[in-house]
Amino acid sequence: MTTRREFVGTAAALLLPWQAPKRLPLGFSTLGCPTWPWPRILDFAAEHQFAAVELRGIQTNMDLTKVPEFAPDRLGEVRSQVAAHGLSVSCLGASAQMHDMDPVRHAAQLDEARRFIDLAQALGASYVRVFGNEYVPGVPRDQMLAHIAGALHGLGDYANRKGVTVLIESHGAFTDSPALLEILQKADSPNVALLWDAHHTFVSGKEQPEDTVRQLGRYIRHTHLKDSVPAGNDRRYVLTGTGEVPVKRQIAALAKIGYRGFYSFEWEKRWHPEIEEPERAIAHYATVASEYLRDARGE
Repeated sequence: MTTRREFVGTAAALLLPWQAPKRLPLGFSTLGCPTWPWPRILDFAAEHQFAAVELRGIQTNMDLTKVPEFAPDRLGEVRSQVAAHGLSVSCLGASAQMHDMDPVRHAAQLDEARRFIDLAQALGASYVRVFGNEYVPGVPRDQMLAHIAGALHGLGDYANRKGVTVLIESHGAFTDSPALLEILQKADSPNVALLWDAHHTFVSGKEQPEDTVRQLGRYIRHTHLKDSVPAGNDRRYVLTGTGEVPVKRQIAALAKIGYRGFYSFEWEKRWHPEIEEPERAIAHYATVASEYLRDARGE
């Protein structure tokens, strides 16, 4: 007997291109494919029915504002290429960290964030990711959180004029909901929100996904999803659904609150070259996450 899902899949294969069903809101970060040139990234994303690509470096260049393909005179061509592949640019990943208390270094971090905001506007991307990222030794917690929140508020004011939102990622020392919630509340800006790295809040923050979403869900605009297993005193990233991270529950928790952003796969191949090749890992995520999301939606 043919199941409903099998019937839908067969019917979709018979549709003409302009009748193709809308893609699920899945994406992946270019952190996972550090050797791929720009055309390969777009082709692979379209081939595997992703809806978005998150930019975190292109080949050897981690500063997106210095990538030749994104030079000012080529941005129109880039936007056309993205649209022709049926894709969106979901988020730009800056390396800027808001915790530094040294005025000169702090100013340099803010400058990087603003350059990425400018590029996001030019590319039509809604979000720029920044980090908290650490507690500075000797600085009281309240002062530390206020310092980070103040930096985010200022970036939010700048981003507002560009139609962009700045996202602090649950990363580094800030993987627990109470600290992130306090930062976001202190930032007090409609253009400052959260990138939920759901792996980090589960593994480092020791939080169940439902609890994190209950506390922070209203701030979540973008995600990083990945799976892992213990490896000595560290973790080893594994194919989605084969490890200990409850990715299916993470997706279900977001779907339950009506999350409207992308479910973005962050395969850390750039930092961990020994893990699975992107051709396999990213394609595997597309298959597994599609199932998880359809199940969460009751499709």
